[in-house]
Amino acid sequence: MNQRPDEPELSDDELGGEEPELTAEEEQTQRALEALLRSPLVAGPDPSVIDDLLAEDDAEASPSAASAGDPTAELAETAKLDEQVAEIYAQILTRAPEHKVQPSTQRVVDCLDMMGNPQHQYRAIHITGTNGKTSTARMIEALLRERGIRTGRFTSPHLNSVRERISIDGQAISREGFIQAWQDVAPFVEMVDAQSAANGGPQMSFFEVFTVMAFAAFADAPVDVAVVEVGMGGLWDATNVIDADVAVLMTVARDHEKWLGAQLTDIAREKLGILKPGATLISAPQTPDVSELVKQAVAKNRATHVQYGKHLEVLEREPAVGGQMLTVRTPSAVYEDVPLAMYGKYQAENAAIALAAVEALFGGGAWSGDVVEHALMATNSPGRMEVIKNSPLVIADAAHNPAGVQATVEALDESFPGTRVLVFAAMADKDVEGMLSVLEPNVHSVVVTELHSERAMPIDEVAQLARSVFGEDRVAVEPHLDSAIVYAADVAESVDPEEVTTPSVIVMGSVILAAEARAVMGRPSVDEP
Repeated sequence: MNQRPDEPELSDDELGGEEPELTAEEEQTQRALEALLRSPLVAGPDPSVIDDLLAEDDAEASPSAASAGDPTAELAETAKLDEQVAEIYAQILTRAPEHKVQPSTQRVVDCLDMMGNPQHQYRAIHITGTNGKTSTARMIEALLRERGIRTGRFTSPHLNSVRERISIDGQAISREGFIQAWQDVAPFVEMVDAQSAANGGPQMSFFEVFTVMAFAAFADAPVDVAVVEVGMGGLWDATNVIDADVAVLMTVARDHEKWLGAQLTDIAREKLGILKPGATLISAPQTPDVSELVKQAVAKNRATHVQYGKHLEVLEREPAVGGQMLTVRTPSAVYEDVPLAMYGKYQAENAAIALAAVEALFGGGAWSGDVVEHALMATNSPGRMEVIKNSPLVIADAAHNPAGVQATVEALDESFPGTRVLVFAAMADKDVEGMLSVLEPNVHSVVVTELHSERAMPIDEVAQLARSVFGEDRVAVEPHLDSAIVYAADVAESVDPEEVTTPSVIVMGSVILAAEARAVMGRPSVDEP
């Protein structure tokens, strides 16, 4: 990465103070150790690692190392780092929010160019579509990692910590890594802001800044392959500056209509903008109109097209404890008895798409059955039909459009039959009535709760829509989520005390609501080591 502009040399004080003085005997011992290690006559480590070894020796005597075994000191250090992360996040939040599209990638292009284009230092798989992007990204990442490939994953939004958005080898970027990524990009972001302002343009947006942070962090790691999910759309998305060898188009449905258009073809045209000349496109099931657009985009870019239903499909699927067993056909192989630790037909299709994507990245050819089995058996997708409590049974799902809700309902019918009570809240810009209409025949009743977001639909408006769909007697209102879940569980268990199947509470309507439910139920943070 290029040197940051106008970066001054730091004094000893700025670097954390002078190094502790050594006694004459300690200095003599260290000089002797250095001479011995560097001597060509002595068999030992590669000279390239000697400095690292000596640095480790110095670190053992440092104050930070001395506190490494002190739980109180470690907690204090973690709290300090969390505060720094929160301060950085607060700074970035002052920028245009990620749901507001600024139709240009020029600011990201300029910023990355100043940084030496870190996004060109690794290969990439780029994922767009309406539903299933994050789950598919996690499956692709797991398959790559199981094969020994170092990965970066960029997804949004986050559930618990903003650091989840940037993942290195399956784990959320460390606190130190997040801080470093910001420090690496901040001077260049400032320069691009000034340049854009001089031309009458906006500063870099929230999502644009996170995108360049992710690409910089991946280069610094370094990773072999980046799995990148678009923020919204595709053509003008900040992530569309990578030259991905493989593009993935998940099923296109209506969402973000204010920005992407009301027609599926308008939405699909925007999303197909991520396909690069000569790349491979893996496409999920689509409507006939969207399929025709896909064919046109493939022809225009002279791309290779791997189409679900034609070149790949789920041949067999059997629900099982904790997920399902699959037989999947891809262009290269038939994978039998594949365990997937996720529920529903849609996740099985996502797994098939993930397999086709990793095959395509490496030029085709079957993958080891053991690799596939171990990867998909270990993959989870927090907040996606996730059991967050077993007794009473509480399931959180991030579905936030009618198509996503329908897929989840089908999975619930298959894996969790029984009386269900819905806990619901949603964003104001979503098709709230459409979601409730899908849910109404499939749940006993609904408890409307508060969603803590400036973009949330007010609770009284959601309740009014719910009453128009469900009827007055099937709607309750409880602003506090914890109380709403308790109330819903009581209702579910009282409907039929003799019921053989397990009654459940379904928390759904928004990614933020799923995240809050996870927190209320004490679920662990996502992707933390």
